[in-house]
Amino acid sequence: MTAERTYTITELAREFAITPRAIRFYEDQGLLTPDRAGRTRVYSRADRTRLKLSLRGKRLGLTLAEIKQILDMYGGANNTEPQLDRFLKVLGERRAALAQQLEDIEVVLGEIDMLERQCRELLNNRTSDKSENQGM
Repeated sequence: MTAERTYTITELAREFAITPRAIRFYEDQGLLTPDRAGRTRVYSRADRTRLKLSLRGKRLGLTLAEIKQILDMYGGANNTEPQLDRFLKVLGERRAALAQQLEDIEVVLGEIDMLERQCRELLNNRTSDKSENQGM
C-alpha cells in the first residue's frame, strides 16, 4: 500500500508560481484545508486540485465566494449534475459580464479614435495657419 502524495506549501507555491502567502490566504478563505504535521502544513492531492481550480476560477474572473461554492459542491455526493449546472450558470453569468465589458471597451475605444482625429485635425490646422502667416 502506497502513501498518498503530499505537498508542502513551498512546492505548491513554486508549481503554481504564487507566493506561500497567497496559499495561506486561500486557506483563510476556506478554499484549502491542509492537514498539519506539527506546525507544518501538509497538502493532499485534493488540496492541490482545489488550488489549481481556484486559480483557474480566479483567471476566469470568478469571486472567491463563487469559487468556494463550486468547490464545496464537489466534496459531497458523487452526483455531479448539480455541480455542473451551477458551474454552467456561473460561467454564463461571467460570459455575459465580459461581453458587456467588451462592448463598453469598444465604445470607449471609438470615442478615443474620434478624439485623436479631432486633435490631429486641430494640430494640422494650426500648422497650416502658421505656414500661411510666415509666407506673408
